[in-house]
Amino acid sequence: MATARDRLHEAARLRAQVGSYLTHLEHERRASPRTVEHYGRDLHAFVDFIEAAKSGAKASADGAAAIEVPLLRAWLGEQARRTKATTIARHVSSAKGLFRFLRKRGEITRDPAAELSSPKIRRGLPLVLNADAAKDVVEAPRPTPRKSAQARAVAEASRRRDQAMLELLYGSGLRLSELADLDVGDVDLGDANVRVMGKGSKERIVPLGPPCVDAIRAWLEVRATLRSTKRPSDANALFLARTGQRLGPRRVEDLVRAYGAAAGRSDVHPHALRHSCATHMLEGGADLRAIQELLGHASLTTTQRYTHVSIEHVMKQYDLAHPLAGRKS
Repeated sequence: MATARDRLHEAARLRAQVGSYLTHLEHERRASPRTVEHYGRDLHAFVDFIEAAKSGAKASADGAAAIEVPLLRAWLGEQARRTKATTIARHVSSAKGLFRFLRKRGEITRDPAAELSSPKIRRGLPLVLNADAAKDVVEAPRPTPRKSAQARAVAEASRRRDQAMLELLYGSGLRLSELADLDVGDVDLGDANVRVMGKGSKERIVPLGPPCVDAIRAWLEVRATLRSTKRPSDANALFLARTGQRLGPRRVEDLVRAYGAAAGRSDVHPHALRHSCATHMLEGGADLRAIQELLGHASLTTTQRYTHVSIEHVMKQYDLAHPLAGRKS
């Protein structure tokens, strides 16, 4: 039976291999910080599972080389009891990436993760708001009376910030992570565009509509109200929380849901505004390639999902408006 020291050594070896893979993802593959974070969380949880599962077994200094397919499947099986299929699919992708990386480096001679298969995920059409509903959400931030002058100033700054964020999400179709990562220097109000760092560290220039330019300008006029000298690392962030730190993705998501609810839609999330932007552009006659460039899709196939959304919209309008739509054959 392995001693506790042996098991710690085995776990340390496996964690080091995971660390090397995450470094490879970040610096060589140039994966997004969020991808590295999620894969890291998955793989460190995997190491914890291996430690617990092999507590009474013979330890090995070989790290990943000692892992068999049944152990991988047992880990995924445990995860499946408490997580959804999309998360399991990411776990499979994390494991496959790690073992593929280690095999290319010659640290293992066989790849047990190659035998894993991802669960089938049925992807429905994305949520798309009609133009009026989207307008209601974007215009939802309203002035809130406050007793003191300082409280009124902070409330007004927060309202202008939220207005600018909503305009960017719907008007320019930014991803949630892209919006949260923006710095003040990324915005060019003179040329009405914003420089965005998308997936895979791919930079693109995204146009800003006049309402978005006005909203960002109004926010920048009062941004100093929320800025804090105690957080110099966040000094350049475009969107700030009331504490003066960069506004994080989860907080942005909460705000969007709150404004959606205020506009009578409890199902609104940041990506719904992005979907709505793309669909409304398509319905307005925009070219698919132009939409692909705007959204930062690596493949036109991803952008083509919006043609299905648009067709569904056309069918609904047909059913509502055409005199023959309700006639049964």
